[in-house]
Amino acid sequence: MHLTLSGSAHPGAGTLVLAAGLGGVGSFWLPQINALSERYRVVTYDQRGTGHNADALPDGYSMRDMAAELAEALAEKGVEKYVVIGHALGGMIAMQMALDYPDRLAGLVIVNGWLRLDAHTRRCFSVRQDLLLNSGVESYVRAQPLFLYPADWLSENQARIEAEDALHAAHFQGTENLLRRLHALMACDFTTRAHAIAQPVLLLCSQDDLLVPWRCSHALSAVLPNATLKEMAWGGHAMSVSASATFNALLLGWLANQPALTETAEREPLWQTP
Repeated sequence: MHLTLSGSAHPGAGTLVLAAGLGGVGSFWLPQINALSERYRVVTYDQRGTGHNADALPDGYSMRDMAAELAEALAEKGVEKYVVIGHALGGMIAMQMALDYPDRLAGLVIVNGWLRLDAHTRRCFSVRQDLLLNSGVESYVRAQPLFLYPADWLSENQARIEAEDALHAAHFQGTENLLRRLHALMACDFTTRAHAIAQPVLLLCSQDDLLVPWRCSHALSAVLPNATLKEMAWGGHAMSVSASATFNALLLGWLANQPALTETAEREPLWQTP
């Protein structure tokens, strides 16, 4: 797995690992990287089977597999303690890592996450799956922004969306890979396990999220023993893109109030990237 490092070169700077959602690519976090890199070392990556990490995913691919792949890649680079910031599927990876590798995670941020799949989210995923299987990649890609962004933002950013549609279609992860990742996500259930996540957790959600109801973050907050919940009024499912200034301010504010999360950062410089 290829990891990309950016940000502070100071050996005491904390390390943030950014995990994207179903799209899987690290470039999802471009609106956050500059803001976070001023204070922290930031690691992004393309998840297995996506972007620059091309691979054919096996049958039975699971959330535990996704967590293990990231944990192993970080360990190979000497990254021993970090905060994982995950969007949707990325948030599920963060929770799985907190359970499987508790000594490595100093904290986690879950953006538009859930304990178990909501009935509405299941319907949305089923519609997207049907589009992919019955209408093809282009239809799937064209419909995707409808689930991610508010209507007014989409109306004002049509040229950008059309350019991204072409890019996403050209670099599509493949039907089998997407379906295996989607099925792993839909099968994920932390209902009986989330209470064991003891690390500080920031939960971020948007009240106008079309894909994941905001109440899912409230359900997480009620179970996680050390959670802080922050709601945004506008921004949709991908509010880190559509309302990045507000999102970044909430994220940085929480990190600044959790100094212990970065006190145990590596004391030697991380690997060098070209």
